Amino acid sequence: MRYLSVVLGLLLCSACVGSEDNPSNVKDLRVLAIRMDPPELFSDTCSTDPAALIGTLVRPVRVTALLPDPAGNGRDLDYTLWACVDPGDETCQGERVEVARGVTQGGELVIDLTPGPGAARLEDGTLVAQKVLAEDTYRGLGGVRLPLVLWVRGGDEQVYAQKLMVYGCRFFPEMKPNEQPALPGLLLEGQPWEAEVARELSGPGPFKLEPQDFSSFEESYVVPSFELKPVHLEESWELSWLSTLGTISPNNTGGADLGGGEERHNVEWQPPSNAQAQEVRFWVVVRDGRGGMSWVTRTVKYTP
Repeated sequence: MRYLSVVLGLLLCSACVGSEDNPSNVKDLRVLAIRMDPPELFSDTCSTDPAALIGTLVRPVRVTALLPDPAGNGRDLDYTLWACVDPGDETCQGERVEVARGVTQGGELVIDLTPGPGAARLEDGTLVAQKVLAEDTYRGLGGVRLPLVLWVRGGDEQVYAQKLMVYGCRFFPEMKPNEQPALPGLLLEGQPWEAEVARELSGPGPFKLEPQDFSSFEESYVVPSFELKPVHLEESWELSWLSTLGTISPNNTGGADLGGGEERHNVEWQPPSNAQAQEVRFWVVVRDGRGGMSWVTRTVKYTP
């Protein structure tokens, strides 16, 4: 049986999606996803003493943001990345430390942080990770989630995106660090949809999209209960489907339903009735519910 996992990772994007927009249609500046490599900084020692965990806190981290800007025509984008204290502060206006800033363009923004964000210090000299742990209701039980907030501005557009960076430890011998989820492939109209070559599509649609079977890639894992006993769980990946033209329905698939079963991942892409011939970009973002995240990108050459 599959279960909904405890919340170890979360992405909240303050993108320009109004009530009249469909979230699957990417037509302006967006942060679609933020990936951490590794997805979990894992220590063999469980301790609230920063000195005992410094080796984990300083471990290098790569932050990769999926940052399309389809209407920007290759414009420069200013960005800042902060390590924050309060997970509820989605724009990181409270206690924070700037860990990176620069100029980029639409696509994938890669930021290498050495040492890792947990080793950043607040104005009073306290480690950010230490302050997050001190304010955590459960004192790190089930992992510590350190908020990172990315701010991006292009012209008069700006977006914020929050990623909770996961620190874990081996509370039980069978516990192990999370691995990044990765889709083995996609199908378009029932046929393999490769990344190297743009598929050609024509007609009014809709067109069927689905992932290749990835059930064997979903990990089993262990978390501590409030009674400090091991709880055995299994991942149930969630997928987000997005494109630069038309709509994809449903926009989000997967996860566990109330009965513990996994929802199906079949979706349909519907181009608009007035579409012109063009190249269309697609993204499928996969989340494992534990802070792990990745995505695949595909392209079609569409003619009505």
